[in-house]
Amino acid sequence: MNAVGSGHHNFEQRSSDEATPEITSQLFSNSTTDEAHFWLNGYVNKQNCRVWSEANPQVYVETPLHLEKLTVWCALWAGGILLQKR
Repeated sequence: MNAVGSGHHNFEQRSSDEATPEITSQLFSNSTTDEAHFWLNGYVNKQNCRVWSEANPQVYVETPLHLEKLTVWCALWAGGILLQKR
């Protein structure tokens, strides 16, 4: 990675809530982002995975209404990595 000059912002130490419009447009012009939700009871929500079956399993699993979770968002771009935990 290239050295960061004095005219650039340190994205690793800034929250995405503090990002200015110029930084946001530069960040998302050529970047890759991902977001994942991790529940503290061990469940991981995978929206891209479905299981289909001919048989009805007759299983009912009770879950609490509001589970504790950790959401992680990450952006990878030419200037570095931006990570946010919620």
